[in-house]
Amino acid sequence: MNTHEFDEIRPYEEGEMKQALNDLLADRHFNKMMQGMAPWLPKGIRNGFFKLMFIGVKTPLDFQLRFMKHVVRYVLRKYAHGYSFDHKSISNKGNYLFISNHRDIVLDSAILDLMLHEAHFPTTCEIALGDNLLIYPWIKILVRMNKAFIVRRSLKAKEMLESSVLMSRYMHYAIAEKKENIWIAQREGRAKDSSDHTQDSVLKMLALGGEGTIVEKLKALNIVPLTISYEYDPCDYLKAQEFQLKRDDPSWKKSKQDDLDNMRIGIFGFKGHVHYHTSTPVNTWIDELKDLPKTEVYKEIAQRLDKAIHAGYKLYPGNYIAYDKLNGTSTFSQYYGEREKNVFDKYVSQQIAKIDIPNKDEAFLRERILTMYANPVVNKLQTETK
Repeated sequence: MNTHEFDEIRPYEEGEMKQALNDLLADRHFNKMMQGMAPWLPKGIRNGFFKLMFIGVKTPLDFQLRFMKHVVRYVLRKYAHGYSFDHKSISNKGNYLFISNHRDIVLDSAILDLMLHEAHFPTTCEIALGDNLLIYPWIKILVRMNKAFIVRRSLKAKEMLESSVLMSRYMHYAIAEKKENIWIAQREGRAKDSSDHTQDSVLKMLALGGEGTIVEKLKALNIVPLTISYEYDPCDYLKAQEFQLKRDDPSWKKSKQDDLDNMRIGIFGFKGHVHYHTSTPVNTWIDELKDLPKTEVYKEIAQRLDKAIHAGYKLYPGNYIAYDKLNGTSTFSQYYGEREKNVFDKYVSQQIAKIDIPNKDEAFLRERILTMYANPVVNKLQTETK
């Protein structure tokens, strides 16, 4: 295989990290950001400190273990109330392609990396990251140092197909030859209402690479459904705001600044408890589908992935309270008391208060936020009744 075809999208390799650091430190926007974090530290000293810290960092995995591990631990310590990882369904001796629901632009994969490291998996994850988030050149450099490979968006139909084939070939190569783990979201973008469903197009893209039938190609990736559960979504009010802006103006679109705000608030906003749950690998059942028509294969896999992800939700008092409030019931009152209700009500009111838009519709915004917290309950209930 000619691995040079992946050069424009893959993470940096050993031998490229030193130049990447130099490019990062030479970037004006990166230096401006770092100056804001440490205004008392002159640029020359700051850059010299980074270079000193970088001694011995030869690969993206080295970079994650030297820097990102500590950054993520700091974020979780300061902006969350603990985290947990249930990985009983898989061995920490293997490597997998994790398909998960999508809660945070930056942290979904970063937290998984930390959890894999702490659970003694042989490596962390390479991350599928859309180029729409690479707003500045320094962000592209930094994410490729952090084991990200680039998903190209907003292409014409022919270019999109070529890009998808290349990305799929790369993922098959990373799993089979590099023995990496991979993280990819089950859909493009986050589910704004937190009702998580797998897009067939993601599965079709995964089957563009590899050899054999659809089932054989997907089986080679060793897919594992992964569920991410946040007690509180710090971006919930931004998502609710988007719902109203789109309701009031169907042509409204997010700006680059909106994407930056989502990244910043997602990292530095309060999350409560964070839980990750792996389900049984797809390879334990995928052979059952080998005689189905192509379209049925994708549909069935997507449905089974959804069921696994929904069953893996960790539900918190706020989820049950939101469900009961929306439905005017006390169905799940055994999971919360007056104290929990008061805490959640206050939280929702505080989030709505952060929204500053024309013709602010508080009733609509409240309903949207409650729906975000109620939908995991709805989806998990459906897995228990099917």
